[in-house]
Amino acid sequence: MAATGTATSTEKGRRIVGTERQTLAKDLVKRYTSGESIRALAASTGRSYGFIHRVLTESGVQLRQRGGARRRKKA
Repeated sequence: MAATGTATSTEKGRRIVGTERQTLAKDLVKRYTSGESIRALAASTGRSYGFIHRVLTESGVQLRQRGGARRRKKA
């Protein structure tokens, strides 16, 4: 989970709008599509789960289903 320059500049509780939000969204989309979870992104950026979820959905990302790998029943 490598943090980028945009992740360190987001102080908790500060509104992120305009080009800064677009830049952060691009970074989050890239990291999410490469496999990072929403919770991991939230922890590394200092933002809430809901904020990350909202930014990803606003960006048109197809979110993964919840949960981990499912176990198959033995036949």
